[in-house]
Amino acid sequence: MAKGATEARHAAAQGFDELDPVAALKVLAAAQQSAAAVVDAAVTEIAAAARLAADTLQAGGRLVYAGAGSSGLMAMADALELPGTYGIARDRIVLLLAGGAGSLVDLAGGYEDDCALAKSDAADAGIGAKDCVICVSASGSTPYALAVADHARQRGARVIALANNAGAMLFEGADVAILLATPPEVVAGSTRMGAGTAQKIAFNMLSTMVGIHLGHVHDGYMVNLKADNIKLRGRACRIVSGISGVALPEAERLLVRADGSVKTAVLLAAGAADADEAERLLEKSGQSLRRALKAVQ
Repeated sequence: MAKGATEARHAAAQGFDELDPVAALKVLAAAQQSAAAVVDAAVTEIAAAARLAADTLQAGGRLVYAGAGSSGLMAMADALELPGTYGIARDRIVLLLAGGAGSLVDLAGGYEDDCALAKSDAADAGIGAKDCVICVSASGSTPYALAVADHARQRGARVIALANNAGAMLFEGADVAILLATPPEVVAGSTRMGAGTAQKIAFNMLSTMVGIHLGHVHDGYMVNLKADNIKLRGRACRIVSGISGVALPEAERLLVRADGSVKTAVLLAAGAADADEAERLLEKSGQSLRRALKAVQ
């Protein structure tokens, strides 16, 4: 079987394990930085993927993340954060991690080869034509990711493929193909390192752009966050205060009137008569706080 760059040997590998710890860590740090830098070459594709994902959510579809092993964990980290960060309903975000919850205790490798499991997981998720599926695999040849992508295409879903090897099988038939051409790992084949770092950055960028397209980011603030703990309630107050210019105690009172909605509270501060009017303005503006504020002002 031909090997890709993700299985190749790093130029600094010879004698690496005999280096002074500080010198070894410098090699590792440099490798991580080199891996991160490759994301720059994929921004056009990441932008296209974010637009596709946002359009899917706006049209009532779901965003499905699928992967195995460490790549699956990168997908999981992004998927689980979206409801809290951007207020996207949890039933609109689906995660297919090879091995399911069991992989969070024992990340056994066998699951990634199980095509039957992938097809069963995809079928149980009810993937359909309204959905967008993001499949990730460092090698681009992981059977689980390939099988989910194939099932999704057969059901008419849009497919975003993310891999670290050029010419990856996962790219075949994808609506958007994101190549993160990371260099060989210092520990050959350990794609939780450089490849995983690049994947995490790409996921961060993709989902942040989705949040922007959905109107959930305003001047760098997450204005649709779910404030469900003390820290986030404090953050919500600071966001309302920062955008509207009101003092923190007033921001807290406005959030109570707004039932915790940052966007609604900001619109109340701007002069909306009540929460119902603020919500109507948001609906009319496509959930864009900026456009809603212009309507109030």
